[in-house]
Amino acid sequence: MDQLLLRSWWMLALRGAAALLFGILALIWPGITLLVLVALFAAYALISGAVSVVAAVRHRNTDKGWWLILLLGIVSLVAGVIAVFNPDITIFVLVLLMGANAIVTGILDIVVAIRLRKQIEREWLLALAGVVSLVFGLLVFLFPAAGALAMVFMVSFYATLSGILLLVLAFRARKWVKRSGPQADISSRYPRQPAT
Repeated sequence: MDQLLLRSWWMLALRGAAALLFGILALIWPGITLLVLVALFAAYALISGAVSVVAAVRHRNTDKGWWLILLLGIVSLVAGVIAVFNPDITIFVLVLLMGANAIVTGILDIVVAIRLRKQIEREWLLALAGVVSLVFGLLVFLFPAAGALAMVFMVSFYATLSGILLLVLAFRARKWVKRSGPQADISSRYPRQPAT
């Protein structure tokens, strides 16, 4: 999975760019209705999910951990499809769907970061993006009836922060690939030092 993430740094970059755009649009329109917010969320979830699925499928034969990235993509795609194809679903349920997607995505990002911790340095960026998603999802479930404006700002903060973290991680992975070549072994480039 570590090689998959580095070879597919563009996957992290696209996920980060989509999250950042989603966050900025939500912030620019503070009077946005929850219905428009849910439409933006659906677009973000579909783009993020599709990118993850494509990256996982492309590298399924070269990486044993590809299924985690595939699972992350499927979760986002399902959340986006539900938001798009169930217009009769209530806004409350869609907000809960956003929270559930954030929790599952956060957990999967943290799992991927933990798997990478012995392979590369600064995997904490992905873990931090996972924690941001997890906290956002939990806040949505703790305060599902928060006012529309409060929800917009909470979503905007979550998406912007996780987008920035994913973009930073993507460009670090891209820099490593350029320096070492796409076939380089990660563990030989960033060996972990034993704790003394």
